[in-house]
Amino acid sequence: MALGVAGLGTGAAAAESVIGTVSVGAAPFGAAVTPDGSRVYVTNIVDDSVSVIETGGNSVVATIGAGDAPTGVAVSPNGSLVYVANQLEDTVSVIDTGTNREVDAFSVGDAPTGVAVSPDGSRVYVANNNDGTVSVVETVRNSVVNTVEVGNGPQDVAVSPDGSRVYVTNTLVHSVSVIETGGNSVVNTIDVGNGPRGVAVTSDGSRIYVANSGDDTVSVIETATDTVAQVIQVGDFPFGVAVTADGSRAYVANSDDDTVSVIDVPTNTVESIRVGAVPYGVAVNPDGSPAYVINHTSSTVSVIGPETCTGSLCGGS
Repeated sequence: MALGVAGLGTGAAAAESVIGTVSVGAAPFGAAVTPDGSRVYVTNIVDDSVSVIETGGNSVVATIGAGDAPTGVAVSPNGSLVYVANQLEDTVSVIDTGTNREVDAFSVGDAPTGVAVSPDGSRVYVANNNDGTVSVVETVRNSVVNTVEVGNGPQDVAVSPDGSRVYVTNTLVHSVSVIETGGNSVVNTIDVGNGPRGVAVTSDGSRIYVANSGDDTVSVIETATDTVAQVIQVGDFPFGVAVTADGSRAYVANSDDDTVSVIDVPTNTVESIRVGAVPYGVAVNPDGSPAYVINHTSSTVSVIGPETCTGSLCGGS
């Protein structure tokens, strides 16, 4: 296998910057955007809540109580439900987006951290950080129907667009577990960089992006062969990662240098954008812009979008 290493280079074709900042709850961790792009759900660890941002005005329109230390968050494909992993309570909260109220909660494994929903909405997959498992949840009854053993310290989880595979980052053993959903079994383990945390799958299912916090890189995995095809240098201690629906850009939250690396996928060049203090999670509007970056220490969300200018501010001759 030929393995390329890309370094920091010139920025992506369309220059981007922080175009808005939204204050949320205390110590936000994760974010998920509704399929129609109208709202962003942000988990706040310290005050056990979820902030609901209305994207049209970039303002918080609701604050919802969750369990103890909410971390990962995912929205159902039809946008009607939000699933929140409560790390210190070993539960997942279910929020009705029509009323913005918690309508259910169910028990999972030890220290749930990452959560993802299958494309048909029938299953929820929860990465349990302390016991090295993934809980498979049937959404009709909100009950665990299977528990899959993965690597040590599973942090994040993502589902392929066809629902056939689930990808889990194992932070303590520097790998990604590949779960085949038909049999709920691990069919492959892929070695990646040091301390993998965030994981995202492209909309065509051909590639996976993994943020490696220990060596400041992103591993790009080709799903056809389950091998690392590219390693991209990003900022300091990358934590969360998200990919645009068209697969043209990947956003990486670098928690130790307060930046987001924007990877231009065709060229693997990287643009760095300064955001708030200690960015953890990142989510992208289904339309491809803007991106929402969760700043854990400053308790804000940075909104990243294309730079705008008028008249002489646009530069040029």
